[in-house]
Formats: sequence, C-alpha cells, structure tokens
Amino acid sequence: MQTLAIDIGGTKLAAALIDENHKISQRIEMPTPGSHTPSDLEYALSQLVKPYKHLAGCVAVASTGIIDKGILTALNPDNLGGLNAFPLQSTIESLTGLPCHLLNDAQAAAWAEYSRLAADVRNMAFITVSTGVGGGIIINGELLIGSHAFAGHLGHCQADPHGPLCGCGRQGCVEAIASGRAIAAAAEHDLEGKDARAIFLAAQSGHAQAQQLVTRSAQAICQLIANLKALLDIECVVLGGSVGLAENYREQVEQLLSRLPPAFQVSIISAHFRHDAGLIGAALWSGGEP
Repeated sequence: MQTLAIDIGGTKLAAALIDENHKISQRIEMPTPGSHTPSDLEYALSQLVKPYKHLAGCVAVASTGIIDKGILTALNPDNLGGLNAFPLQSTIESLTGLPCHLLNDAQAAAWAEYSRLAADVRNMAFITVSTGVGGGIIINGELLIGSHAFAGHLGHCQADPHGPLCGCGRQGCVEAIASGRAIAAAAEHDLEGKDARAIFLAAQSGHAQAQQLVTRSAQAICQLIANLKALLDIECVVLGGSVGLAENYREQVEQLLSRLPPAFQVSIISAHFRHDAGLIGAALWSGGEP
C-alpha cells in the first residue's frame, strides 16, 4: 500500500504518494497559509490531502518545528509565523482517517540522505542551510530524535557569543549568521533589501560585500561541522538546502575546513534528494527503513 507523504514548511506545503519502492507520484505543492492561524493551516491541509486519502494506507509527515507527542511547536516562532502548539497528528488523522507518523523535516531529510550512503557508514550529520539552518544526526545507524524531539536542531548551536540575536532568543546561533535570512539581514548599502539568492549572484560577479557575507555563512557552517566531528566523530556530512546547494558554497566550506587540524576534518557530500528529502525520509521512517 502506498504512503501519503506530507512536507510542511514555512513557505510551502507538499504532498505525494510514495510506493514500496520509494517512487514518488502525484506530487503537488501549495503555499503555506500566510496568516498561519490554526484554522487556516487546517483548511490548507484538508485541501492538500483530499485527492489522496483513499489511495494510501498511512500518512507520513515531515514538518518544520519540533514535533513532540503529536504537537507542533517551534523553537523560533518566526519560522511558523506565530503558529505554535498545533495538534498536528490529531488534525491529520481526523482529515484522512489514516494513522499518522510525524517527524521534523530536517530529521526526515537526514534519514532519506542516510539511505543513500554506503552500508558501512554508521555516523552522519545532515545540515540544511536555507531560510533557516537545521539538521539531523545518525549515530550507529539510528536517527537521533531525543526525549523532547529536539535532537538535530543544529542551527541553534552557538557560533558567535557576540553575534546577532537569533529568533530562538539565544545570541549568535549558527542560524542567525549562516542562513539565507541572516545573509539578507546583514546586507548593507547597495545590497540592502536583497534576498540571499541575489546576494549569491552578486558574490559570483565579484561584489566584495556579497562575497564577505557568503564567506561568513560558510565559516559558521565550517565551525559547526568541526564541532560535530569533535563531539560525535561523524564519518561524513551531507549538506543541503537552497544555500547549502548554491554554486561553490560547499567548496568554500570544504576549503575553510581544510585549514583546521586534520582531526576536525570530515568529507562533505551534497544532498541527493533536494526538495523531496522530507517526503521520502518521512515515508522511510514510517516504514521503519532504511
């Protein structure tokens, strides 16, 4: 029986059917409701699942935020537009009449990317650098979730105690320095008001300030990787997200990492599944794979 996979992000909702061979079909997307009120999200989810609920045996959800005991909350409420403490599991089960399995979207992506690695890799970190910074950790072949579903929120490791205030309330988090939102927020003069995509294009054209902003982001990710290596002795890092997969970004992180002592160095791989990682990872998790 097919799995109905749903990906809930800050800007978009996606759904697809995934079969036993992990093939995606009938994928659709729609914008996440701008108001982010509980009633608007519930209505959007009802429209999202309507074409699928009689075609699947269960629902697998990858969502931004913290998923604890079926409730969706956020360490950084801005990422959910103020929506918090939303009864996600009961809402999905009510809308579909199907059992529902929930997972954080970055944890789900980590599980999907891990399924692609060689069988002898047992310890891995997945880092997504996009609007925010998230991640997932695999240790001894198992996904770390944590007693409060908080494991893998790598964007909220501290990068600079004197850095900008993060939306989580902590000073100088990796997310507050390396994310697409942070890159745009730090832009000045002729770059002020431009988004991360425009800043990356400017950097590629030789714009000095744009290059500095991108390097600042890459440096924060480099130090995060070094810390993960020291803490967990990971064998590789998979880097994803719109910033993480931007042209030459991974190479810049690798170059910065190569300047550190060998003990802190680790191979970095570009993410394979890209925008489908959450859908596939959630489906794999619901079936107990890989």
